Amino acid sequence: MSPGRPREPVVSDHSLGAEPPRDCSRCARLAKFRAESADTEPDWFNGAVPSFGTATARLLIVGLAPGLKGANRTGRPFTGDYAGDLLYSTLLHFGFAHGQYAARPDDGLELDDCMITNAVRCVPPANKPTPDEIRTCRPFLVARVRSLSRITAILALGRIAHDQTLAALGHKAASYPFGHGRRHAIEPGLTLFDSFHCSRYNTNTGRLTTEMFHAVFASIRADLRPS
Repeated sequence: MSPGRPREPVVSDHSLGAEPPRDCSRCARLAKFRAESADTEPDWFNGAVPSFGTATARLLIVGLAPGLKGANRTGRPFTGDYAGDLLYSTLLHFGFAHGQYAARPDDGLELDDCMITNAVRCVPPANKPTPDEIRTCRPFLVARVRSLSRITAILALGRIAHDQTLAALGHKAASYPFGHGRRHAIEPGLTLFDSFHCSRYNTNTGRLTTEMFHAVFASIRADLRPS
């Protein structure tokens, strides 16, 4: 990415409660970890990462949490690490984005009919938020979903995102078991789609292939009627 401190990411909607403050202190362990990162890498974003996309989105993508050298560095979800390479190339392929993804927040990429957020907004040590941290961050996801008046589809990337999304909507995870490629009609006019997380580990081990990931998006695209 270009030298210098990353600019504040532009988010299309700042509905009250939908985004935590950059210096969010609700989770002491995560705030401490961010501060340690800021001490060693002061030019990184090092804050609660805001959602990225348009307020008129019908598709909401929910990830797990910012990566240390990805969104925690750049300040935009899935930007700057391998997971973003696969996710954004797929969004471009299926018409949910336009422009060019260059792994930095000022690359000019824009999302179409889509928004990306995370179940936990701050980077956790070892990429593993605790159950308490997941619960503490849930109100932001609740508010984010409520802010999207045209939403009809949610894509959960991984089991934690799946469970957090269901909890935010007031449903029990046991009622809608997670599984890659599954499609859950959880409410009238709202469908939850599941995918394994697009992490380098999952793709390197063959648990998730590009073809598998594209198949999920093909299903989502077929489900979304022209706006």
